[in-house]
Parts: sequence; C-alpha cells; structure tokens
Amino acid sequence: MKNSIASKKELLELYEKMLLIRRFEEKAGQLYGMGHIGGFCHLYIGQEAVVVGIESIKKDGDQNVTSYRDHGHMLACGMDPKMVMAELTGRSTGYSKGKGGSMHMFSKSEGFYGGHGIVGAQVPIGAGIAFANKYRKNNNVSFTYFGEGAANQGQVYETFNMASLWNLPVVFVIENNQYAMGTSIVRASSTEEMFARGLAFNIPGKAVNGMNVLEVAKEASDAADHCRSSKGPFILEMKTYRYRGHSMSDPAKYRTREEVQKIREEKDPIDTLRSLLIKKYKVSEKEFKDKDSEIKAIITDASDFALNSPEPDIEELWTDVYAD
Repeated sequence: MKNSIASKKELLELYEKMLLIRRFEEKAGQLYGMGHIGGFCHLYIGQEAVVVGIESIKKDGDQNVTSYRDHGHMLACGMDPKMVMAELTGRSTGYSKGKGGSMHMFSKSEGFYGGHGIVGAQVPIGAGIAFANKYRKNNNVSFTYFGEGAANQGQVYETFNMASLWNLPVVFVIENNQYAMGTSIVRASSTEEMFARGLAFNIPGKAVNGMNVLEVAKEASDAADHCRSSKGPFILEMKTYRYRGHSMSDPAKYRTREEVQKIREEKDPIDTLRSLLIKKYKVSEKEFKDKDSEIKAIITDASDFALNSPEPDIEELWTDVYAD
C-alpha cells in the first residue's frame, strides 16, 4: 500500500485490522478483570490507527519494536491472536510458552522485536536493528515506537545522536497519547512539538493525525522512503489518544469522562474510517455487522483457545534461559 489508499478492499482491510485490535483489547480487559491475566496489562484502545496505518506501508523485511502497550502491534503485523491471548493468560501455547506475558512476546518471522517494559529501552534496540539493516544493505526500515513520556528519557537522545551520525534507516514513531501514565503532556514537557525533538541532531520530523489511518499511512510511507533513500532517520509524532487508563490498574481520574467521550465521538479512528466507507463505497450496515460478528468470533476462539490451554510445566523454569 503506497501513499494513496483508494479501493474498497484496501479500506476494509484497514477497518478489519483496527476492529480486530479493538475487540481483542476489550476481551483482554475482561479477562484481566476476571483474574485470567496477571501482572500488568496496557491496552491499545483508541490508538489503533497508528500501527495499522504504518503496517499497511511496510515492506517485507521491515521490523517493529515497541514498548509495553504492544498487543495492537502484534496483531497488526500478523501474529496469531490465539497465541497472543495464550501468552497473556500464561499458557504454554503462548508465544513465549506462557512465561513472558504482555511485555515479552516476539516474532522473528513477522519482524516483531518485542514490547519492552523499561521506558525508552526499545529505542536504542530499534536503532541497533537499523544498523544491522544498513550493514547488510537490505534496504529495510526499523520502525521504532515509543510514547511521549519516553521521549524525555536520556537514552532516546543518545540514540538520536547515533542514528543521525551513522545515517541509520530508522523511523522513530512517537505515539503521543497525551498522557504519560497519569501526567498530561502540558505538565511534563517544555514543548508539545515532540516531532521537533530531533532537530538538534539534524533529524527531520513531522506531526501526524494519529487518529486517521489514511493520514498515518501516507506520512509513514514518505518517512520510510526518506530512510530507504539513505537520508537517515525520521521522526513521526502520532497525535493519538488512549481511552483507557495507563494500565488496567489505573482508574484515570486525572481526566474527565467528558474529555474521553468527546474524543470518542469526534475522532475515533474506527468510526472515522467507517464513515468514509459509507460515504465513498456505500457500505451497508449489514456489511459492518457481519464484519463485527466475524471479528468477535475470532476473538472468542482466541479466548477459548487460551483458557483451554495448559499452563507451562514446572520444568519450563529451566528452559530458554540461555541462547544456544
């Protein structure tokens, strides 16, 4: 998919992927509340357009690395919802055999190099992946995601410096969902223009409407072309919004319900694309309902698969400790 996305088929594919993430995360939230998911659980609800738009323009061999809000990234790049849910619920059929949970899933085949629990830790990893791409001359791009809160971490700027010095093919994607844990960006950052954070290192950047999947796809395509043309790194600040708390344990009392509802009503990425499909291709209500039913069935299967899978054997404590 390149710059312009026009066909009904392409738009429906984007719609389906965003809806899959939304329904998956809603189910994960339910399972967490029922005690089937332990530890931390950070939901991606509201931010679906960012990763789906970027995935739509990626080329074979391009990679992703992100932070702990990572279920959406896994699903968007093609990882199996059953195995993702199994890992969340600590089952042996999960991507990490039930031993990693939400923040420790990886898929080499899909180019997904993990969600990382330490704030900002994935940024130098993403640059390292880009270094490998440049060394191998494979023309691939590393898409390195982090939040606006992580943008204040020192290792991010060390990475910016090295990426610029070495002209690395990495797109830094700042998912600015307006709240770093419970602190608004206006209270935590001396500037709200996060895309400009790379200017001191001669890294160009751009702010993007991260609630519109088509705008995300267009700007991501341009940024990737910039990298593939040996022009070095690029920063995309995705202006997005999370509907739920920072994690499932966060009641999000630092903002009003009215604020969240206003974003839902005016900027929801799935509803925005739905409106476009109705306007441009006269997609019927029945088509949308059928699609939602298909997605819900996939999520139900994933949940059933996870809950009916065995927990890891105690002997698994001693496996996968060291790489061969």
